[in-house]
Amino acid sequence: MKSTQKLFALAPLLAALACSGGDGGTEAQKRGIGAACTQNSDCTEDGQTCLPFKGGYCGLVGCANDAACPTGSACVAHTDGKNYCFATCAEKTSCNVSRSADVEANCASNITFADPNSAAKKACVPPSGN
Repeated sequence: MKSTQKLFALAPLLAALACSGGDGGTEAQKRGIGAACTQNSDCTEDGQTCLPFKGGYCGLVGCANDAACPTGSACVAHTDGKNYCFATCAEKTSCNVSRSADVEANCASNITFADPNSAAKKACVPPSGN
């Protein structure tokens, strides 16, 4: 196999590792919550969906509270009327470990957490649009 063919053969594996947050990060980052995607198969775990935000957003839809989300994420009541597990954050850089600059998520505090007992103060909110 030629070098370029080997590189292309390894590309899906490298992308999955990048989306999983590697060895560090929160449980949510390791599980790929918040990673950019174009289709469900880009997300690293069964049950995750490529949510329809600009750049995609690997996540879970339909949570009722934070307990339904991986550690490092919280259940957010989004303005589109659905609840999502969004990664939590202290600063914007932690939101974009697996996102490119043109589809950066923002670390926002002006959101509504679905869980009234949420300890989260901010969450990584993907850009609007497709």
